[in-house]
Amino acid sequence: MSDQSGIQMEIGISTFLEASAKPVNGESVSHAERLRRAVEEIVLADQVGLDVYGIGEHHRTDFAASAPPVILAAAATQTKHIRLTSAVTVLSSDDPVRVYQQFATLDALSNGRSEIMAGRGSFIESFPLFGYSLDDYDELYDEKLQLLLAIRESEKVSWPASRHRPAIDNLGVYPRAVQQPLPVWIATGGNAQSSIRSGMLGLPIAYAIIGGMPERFAPLVDLYKRAAAQAGHDASKLQIATHSHGIVADTSQKAMDLFYPGRLHVMNKIGRERGWAGQYNRATFDEECGLRGCLYVGDPEYVAEKIVLLRRNLGVTRFFLHVDSESLPHRDVLRSIELLGTKVAPIVRKELARTESGK
Repeated sequence: MSDQSGIQMEIGISTFLEASAKPVNGESVSHAERLRRAVEEIVLADQVGLDVYGIGEHHRTDFAASAPPVILAAAATQTKHIRLTSAVTVLSSDDPVRVYQQFATLDALSNGRSEIMAGRGSFIESFPLFGYSLDDYDELYDEKLQLLLAIRESEKVSWPASRHRPAIDNLGVYPRAVQQPLPVWIATGGNAQSSIRSGMLGLPIAYAIIGGMPERFAPLVDLYKRAAAQAGHDASKLQIATHSHGIVADTSQKAMDLFYPGRLHVMNKIGRERGWAGQYNRATFDEECGLRGCLYVGDPEYVAEKIVLLRRNLGVTRFFLHVDSESLPHRDVLRSIELLGTKVAPIVRKELARTESGK
């Protein structure tokens, strides 16, 4: 177990803004409608006391989230407390200067509530779209992450020319973020090298846990903390987030009935795209919904129990619930957000206060 008991547990929502013209779960949703609904969700999440809302960048017809900072900015002036982050920014196919400028602008509009989660992206559509080669997948990310960190540390930036961009000669990048430095997280699906990199840089890390048992990420968390300690960082103060799919409903049976059709469709669709062996089925779904499984599907008490277990197994300091699944009815997404903020989060915090107060 990785002990992060001294850091408050944050709970929030992540989404890719799923939008389907051929819905599995009841209603067709256009990109325009899904974007407007996102703002409504962020405002509600703020009202019910959730800590963070994250939008993951994608460039596919089944997602509406190609410009997360724009969407988050639309909600920034309508909210007061909730932190606003990408989940993730596909940094490899973007320009770090523009990424910083966009999120610094969001930071100003939200009065210091903006964050960046930088990742490679598990989907690859942005690479050909913006003229990058997948042969440079790792090199692009490494170079652009270093440039992004240099920009956030210094108003004036100098950067040598490379195959991927011309040099920057002592030029200013504006506006500057309200937060100094602007928070940058590393997002990963479970790559060991990403855990080591994050630890060495002393950056917070977010793990996408979308299959298997969350406890299998414990060795990666330990690797991350060891790398941080070896680089001279205080590993006990580092933040660790997880992103997992699920839904909270008034009863566990209702939650499972709502979530299964979309989960079945999505997993088999992505499985065909990526050449996964076998078919996703109800038996797999039921296992994933179990206490040690990757899905957080159930009533508030059950979902809270799973989050507490996640804290104990991995030492997480932030939990993202990814509610969307092939256009779930909007009323059920809103109800899930409401229950997560008003029921689940208080249960989790009360239990952690009880069990961790003596540490």
